[in-house]
Amino acid sequence: MNTSLAGLDILLADDHAIVRMGFRLLLEGAGARVLAEANSGEEALRLYAEVVPDVLVMDVSMPGIGGLAALERLRARHPQARVLMLSAHQDAVIPVRALKAGAIGYLSKRCLPDEFIRAVRAVARDQRYLDPELAQQVALAQISGSAHPADALTDKEFTVFLQLAQGRSVNEVAHDFHVSASTVGTHLYHIKQKLNAGNAAELALIAMRCGLMEA
Repeated sequence: MNTSLAGLDILLADDHAIVRMGFRLLLEGAGARVLAEANSGEEALRLYAEVVPDVLVMDVSMPGIGGLAALERLRARHPQARVLMLSAHQDAVIPVRALKAGAIGYLSKRCLPDEFIRAVRAVARDQRYLDPELAQQVALAQISGSAHPADALTDKEFTVFLQLAQGRSVNEVAHDFHVSASTVGTHLYHIKQKLNAGNAAELALIAMRCGLMEA
């Protein structure tokens, strides 16, 4: 299979500089041009508008609003955006949410370099690409509406849930999402009700048990 990325312009978004460097080396080695690098969802949004890449390669877990919320905002502003989401988590919940939010591709960071290049190439062509190791889980989750606890949450609640589970405060989340603390508090109330959680520690435990966070 031809895995050349010649002529493609890429924007990288990941909060780990060494990870971005690895991706840059892979992409440039395949002939692509990395136009810019972002270390947060907010910066990815700003840089996308400036450089308008062929593909945005973005991590799910980043400081601030994170990758999923950034994806939703990006697609609202730039419906034509082609985004490949990356995650260290091996779970079907986040891929389903990402694809629903408008990502064209989703890949685990544990993939082989050739797999990463194939995914970028497919997304650049506007072709759906899903990590082969996750494809069956995602298909089953979409067909059966799996009983994953987080499935009961709305998209906004799910995004807030991930933020709070990481130990961020209501005020910090409200600041990043440009909403009032009472709005985040309302989301938190519904999240606790739906997940039967009493506090932030229990939210973190649920997130870890579901594979959405590392212990």
